[in-house]
Amino acid sequence: MNSDDVIVRLSLQGDGEKAAQMARYHKADRRYLGVANPVLNDLARDLRRDLPLEVRIDLARDLWTTDIHEIRVLAAKLFTQARIRPDEAVWSLIQSWLPDCDAWAIADHVCMAGQKRLVAEPARLDTVEDWTRSDHMWTRRAALVITLPWTKQNHPKPAELAQRDRILGWAATYVTDRDWFIQKAVAWWLRDLSKHDAPRVQAFLVEHGATMKPFARKVAAKYLPAP
Repeated sequence: MNSDDVIVRLSLQGDGEKAAQMARYHKADRRYLGVANPVLNDLARDLRRDLPLEVRIDLARDLWTTDIHEIRVLAAKLFTQARIRPDEAVWSLIQSWLPDCDAWAIADHVCMAGQKRLVAEPARLDTVEDWTRSDHMWTRRAALVITLPWTKQNHPKPAELAQRDRILGWAATYVTDRDWFIQKAVAWWLRDLSKHDAPRVQAFLVEHGATMKPFARKVAAKYLPAP
């Protein structure tokens, strides 16, 4: 199956009214097919199962260049699996997509694929730290979205705690950024972390909460005990 085959297949399953609704919702100037996520999930699962990794990488690269919403989402979904060896080419491809990200849904799917590669090789956090200094807002945001797995460890090892604190340090540099998506990413990271490490979130909010936007403080504190 090549990229043209994928576009034809998904176009036949699309819905024009839903596509128009998606265009209004996502507010990014690109083509929408009106295909539901479960359809993309099923196709991505089948392609992950049936295609060798090298073929999948080439297909994903071609799918991304179409700049069609669902097709780009599918490209990312081709790599949402824990075990890929070797995965350097996949990690490089995911990184190459970041400068093209301009809306949250595609950016989030790219980050979900990237999370698997980052957990597989935490030394890649050095690369992600460079993203925090990018001029591109979606790349800066990706540094927090792609590291969300570090919010979910109930019994982190010392190295994982150090990595968690490192990422919280990045979040601290973001609190003065008034962009809504950056503030929401900080809040999202803190909210998820609060379910597993409330003291760290409380300490962060004591030190930086006054600088955050009110909605971000509220989201971050959603699961914290009332003061």
